[in-house]
Amino acid sequence: MMKHLDLGCGHNPHNPYNADQVFGCDIIQPDGAHTAPFTDFKVADLAFENIPFEDETFDSISAINFLEHIPRQVTFGRLQTRNSFIELMNDIHRVLKPNGRLFAISPVYPHSDAFTDPTHVNFITRFSHRYFVEPHLTASQYGFTGKFKEINVVVDAPTNLMMQPGSGLRKIGRRWHRLLFREGLSHILWEFEKV
Repeated sequence: MMKHLDLGCGHNPHNPYNADQVFGCDIIQPDGAHTAPFTDFKVADLAFENIPFEDETFDSISAINFLEHIPRQVTFGRLQTRNSFIELMNDIHRVLKPNGRLFAISPVYPHSDAFTDPTHVNFITRFSHRYFVEPHLTASQYGFTGKFKEINVVVDAPTNLMMQPGSGLRKIGRRWHRLLFREGLSHILWEFEKV
């Protein structure tokens, strides 16, 4: 039985791999009318706290329009700092089972979607993923202890990124329209596998 965790899920969890059980984690508790899709839901502020699940619990994790809300660094007082984004990536690695998948979609720099929302504090570029995947693992110099293998990194419109692979000519046509008119390659998809 496959288990999936959606980070920053709000009231409607994503389940891109069609797992049997869907778990959620967000900063706010959904109201009772929206809890049916969850097997389990936990409240946590992942900028300051760890993911509140045990090691190697999930076959997959999604973070759709979420990573951009996690600050790169948080300072407590004058002497203590937490590299929140690095710690979150460590925690994602921790709660994934071996060969588990991360599916993340975020606005990509320099598109205005990366900056328009005032709660976006982490700007993802076309190359940010290299900090967390082999052979680069550049984030290890900042305390990243995991290892991911890159499965897929794509810049496109969010509607195209959420479509199933091989969904046809319509998807290709929309992508070329956005390229020609420079209006929609606004998001990046990271699909990683835990090594």
